[in-house]
Amino acid sequence: EVHLVESGGGMMQPGGALRLSCAASGFTFSTYDMSWVRQAPGKGPEWVSGINHGGRTTYYADSVKGRFTISRDNAKNTLYLRMNSQKPGDTAVYYCSARDGPRRYWGQGTQVTVSS
Repeated sequence: EVHLVESGGGMMQPGGALRLSCAASGFTFSTYDMSWVRQAPGKGPEWVSGINHGGRTTYYADSVKGRFTISRDNAKNTLYLRMNSQKPGDTAVYYCSARDGPRRYWGQGTQVTVSS
């Protein structure tokens, strides 16, 4: 059974930093491209960042470029998102997603709240 379990969310003040993790199981993690998608209250999903299966190619939305860093450890079947210089607009539920062609899996999400 496939599982993607996000962790590391919480409440932060503006300018703070947080690292999210996504632990994967039930599929061959190292063959899947991974991404982070967030959904703010009352808004639709927003793609945040992606990384290819080997970890050598990364992509970022303009809204987080230069502040967020995506990475993965294929030996640990874990995806990460380091979030620096957080802004109130980063408040959202953050989901990790795995994709290999037509197959796509989603985690249950972790809440990140940025507020003073």
